[in-house]
Amino acid sequence: MALHKLVVDDFYDASFSLLAIHCSLEDYRLAYLLNKHLELNLERKAKDLDYNYFAASFSIYEWGNTKFDIVWNLVSNVCKKEEASLQSSGSLFQNSSTVTRTFNLLPELKTVDYLIKVSNEHRNFNEKLIINKIQSIPQVITTYSVDIDQIKSKDHLIFD
Repeated sequence: MALHKLVVDDFYDASFSLLAIHCSLEDYRLAYLLNKHLELNLERKAKDLDYNYFAASFSIYEWGNTKFDIVWNLVSNVCKKEEASLQSSGSLFQNSSTVTRTFNLLPELKTVDYLIKVSNEHRNFNEKLIINKIQSIPQVITTYSVDIDQIKSKDHLIFD
């Protein structure tokens, strides 16, 4: 009897582009500047992204362009959360101190502040032009395209 083997290597086909932004602005300021320079209409979603069992939440903005069938998402890659630090019980004084923990949406990109995900089946937008327009914003330090195949935590980029 013949043995048939089905190999599915390349099942995941990314139909989106990912841009990384290094910027020290607040998320709402960056969304405003992107709306202004790229002629978008990004709006904050009602609920933030929650990962790691609500240990971290990331702000997310979205705009769907029905004319070109493109969905733009601006999401924060960094969440800083203040937590009470653990102390030994043998302490003479009751001083409570806090520790700031940093969580990343994509741990592979720890230095990136924001991510722009452009979902488009046809990939019919000029990525270099978009990067140049974002680079023209004075408050943005740098912007570049991210190779999606190098990211292990792709499932964090599913926003629906």
